[in-house]
Amino acid sequence: MPDIRPLRFWLRGLAILLALLVCTHLWGQDLLAVPALSSHVIDTSGTLSPAQQQALDAKLSAFEAASGSQVVVLMVPSTMPEDIASYANRVGSTWKIGRKEIGDGLLVVVAKNDRKLRIEVARALEGAVPDLAAKRIIDQAMTPRFKQGDFAGGLDAGLDQILALIRGEALPAPEAAKTSKQAGFQWMDLAVFLFFAVAVGGTIVRRILGNKLGSLAMGGVAGAIAMVVTSSIAIAVLAGILAAVFTLISSMQQFAQRNRSSGGWGGGGTGGGWGSGSSGGGGFSSGGGGGFGGGGASGGW
Repeated sequence: MPDIRPLRFWLRGLAILLALLVCTHLWGQDLLAVPALSSHVIDTSGTLSPAQQQALDAKLSAFEAASGSQVVVLMVPSTMPEDIASYANRVGSTWKIGRKEIGDGLLVVVAKNDRKLRIEVARALEGAVPDLAAKRIIDQAMTPRFKQGDFAGGLDAGLDQILALIRGEALPAPEAAKTSKQAGFQWMDLAVFLFFAVAVGGTIVRRILGNKLGSLAMGGVAGAIAMVVTSSIAIAVLAGILAAVFTLISSMQQFAQRNRSSGGWGGGGTGGGWGSGSSGGGGFSSGGGGGFGGGGASGGW
């Protein structure tokens, strides 16, 4: 019987060589870039209509405002040469969704052409959305609709179940607004008062008491009224100072206008005003959470 051990040796060597060639080919391919985090729903595959994307984004935006947790959906044509689990983990680690020091983020990745789906869960939410629950949501709520071509419906149904699980978790509440409604009301009253009362009352008081005494008197009146309205000494003092300054400036402007109209100053006036700068709107951004350790589940259709 011939000795086949040399043949086995060469076959093993050939298998190892083929494996190395395959790995080298995969490593030589560029990995799919992680897109910029611009909203709660990002579709680079062109699958969702603008209305569908906006509806899903509004759902996730409202959820984040109410709970603080960030859930993001990413649709891509393919994740190759990576498998969807590796790609989803890389995206989650790059975006760092979820609140800082809490890490309550969750990422849903759909690779349409690969017919693959992944729910990637940050560590803080692994108790709320365990792997078995994520797999059940994929198999029962999402992929049946994906098979019918209803990607928006599958995402919507899956997100409803995901958000319900997160709501049941004892997570820190989102930070309250720094300015209370009452404080906003006080400052608005103060602004309205300074705009109308000082403009009208300041003119009358100046005519009676003169510019300097009239400005001081107007400041005292404004401070007293602000104290009654807001019950704050600091706001009352500020209102009095602003009223006095506004009244004095108004008198100086009227004096300058009379001089210009009588020819006291040469040259024409120049039109001034505030520059027309525009402030960019505050778009969606990461909370700085991160902490994706591989929790979640994958599926296909």
